[in-house]
Amino acid sequence: MKYRMFGKTELRVSEIGFGAWAIGGDAMVGSTPIGWGPADDTTSKLAIHQAMDQGINFFDTADFYGLGHSEKLLGETIGKNKEMIIATKVGHRAIGDKIVLDYSKGYIVNAVEESLRRLKRDTIDYYQLHSARLAHFETEACIEAMEQLKKEGKIRYWGLSLNTFEPEPEADYLWNLNKGDGFQLVYNLINQLALPLIKRAATNYGIIARMPLQFGLLTGKFKRNQQFAQNDHRSFRLNEELMQSSLQILEEKIWPLVQTYQTTKTGLAMSFILSQPGISTVIPGIRTKEQAIENTSGIIQLDDTDRLLLENLFSTSWLPLVQEMKALG
Repeated sequence: MKYRMFGKTELRVSEIGFGAWAIGGDAMVGSTPIGWGPADDTTSKLAIHQAMDQGINFFDTADFYGLGHSEKLLGETIGKNKEMIIATKVGHRAIGDKIVLDYSKGYIVNAVEESLRRLKRDTIDYYQLHSARLAHFETEACIEAMEQLKKEGKIRYWGLSLNTFEPEPEADYLWNLNKGDGFQLVYNLINQLALPLIKRAATNYGIIARMPLQFGLLTGKFKRNQQFAQNDHRSFRLNEELMQSSLQILEEKIWPLVQTYQTTKTGLAMSFILSQPGISTVIPGIRTKEQAIENTSGIIQLDDTDRLLLENLFSTSWLPLVQEMKALG
C-alpha cells in the first residue's frame, strides 16, 4: 500500500480507502432504499480487519449510512485505534418516511456528538458536509458550525462531499472563501466530470474519489440483464438500456487493456483514478474480506498514452450515458 498526504493537512492516508456505505445494511426511508441490500455485521467486521491487513488506514462513512449503523460498526471495530483515520458526513436526515437535508448549525453541532458516540472517538479526523449545495451555504451557518467544531477539537479537519454531476459550484464557493480542507467527488473511468476540478483544486485541498467502480459496473462482473433487489438503490439508478450500452463500451474499448497490463478489471479501474496525482485516496465500497483484497490488488502504472486514451473516451463515448445517469438520479 502506498500513502499520500491529504491536501495541506497532516493526514497521511492510504491511496486506497474503505468506503463504508454498504456495511450500513439495507436501511429504508419510507419506500426509498438508501443502502446496497442486506449486510452481515460479522462479515463486515472481518472486511474491516482485512482492509487494515492490506494497509488501508482511511475509512469513509456517514451518519446516514444504515441510519448510523455504519458508524457504529466502525466504532466497534476501529474506534479506539487512533492510527486509523475516520471520515464521516452530516446533513442527511430521516424524519418519518422523508429524507431531509439539514445543514443548520444547531443540527450539525448536535449530530457530531452522535457520530462521536457511535464511532467511540473524542475527535473526528475529517468531517464532511454531505452534498450541501450553494443554497445551503447562503442560507445556513454550516461553515460557521464546522469552523466552531474544529476550534473546539471535535473535528480535526472538514470539507465537502460534492454533487455527483455538478461538483464545481460548491467547490468554487469554498475555494473563494479559502474554507475547508478537502473535497469528496465522483471520478472514475465512466464519470470524469470532476477532472478539471481535480487538476485545479488539488494544490489546496485533499481529494477523495468515490464511486471508483461506478456501482459495480467497472468490476466486470455484471451481465447485460443484471437485476437488483428493490432494497438496493441501484435498482433505480441502472436500467437495462444503460447497462447494455455501458458494457458494450467496456468490452470494446477498455477491457482489452486488462490483458495488456496483466491486471484485473478492478485493478485497471482503480489504477486509472490513481494515475491522477491530485487524488489523495480512492474509496471503493468494501463489504467482504475478498473485496478488501480485490480492491487493493492489481494496481499498475498506466502509460501516459493509455491514460489519455481513457480520458478521451469520456467525451467521445461516456458523456451521453453520464447524462442518462443524471436523469435517473
